[in-house]
Amino acid sequence: MNVLDENIPMDQRDLLRAWGIHCRLIGRDLSQLSADDDNIVVLLHRLKQPTLLTRDEDFFRRKLCHSGYCLVFLDARPAESAEFIRRVLRHPQFRTKAQRMGTVARAHHDGIHFWRRNEASLHRAPWPGER
Repeated sequence: MNVLDENIPMDQRDLLRAWGIHCRLIGRDLSQLSADDDNIVVLLHRLKQPTLLTRDEDFFRRKLCHSGYCLVFLDARPAESAEFIRRVLRHPQFRTKAQRMGTVARAHHDGIHFWRRNEASLHRAPWPGER
């Protein structure tokens, strides 16, 4: 399940839906508006293998790695949110839920930086076609 934080603009959610990418929204489909970060993590524990897509840098923390979910911080302009979400979900290393679980990632113009559960080092995955 792809979960959009409330900081993702609605026009970007509509673009994702037009592309066939299904997402649930915090504050509309899940939880309440203005849920704080701790409540969002609690919510993720209740859902089945969610991927949280957010513009909140506070979620890019290694200590948040958990086998039951994936966190993706979109380090881009709000108007680029949908494009970055699509790029992450299509990336060869993040294409399936099984590949994403236990990961905390930062998606940006240079690629994806990420931690995996039980691994100490920060990894880098370039966008396909880039080195």
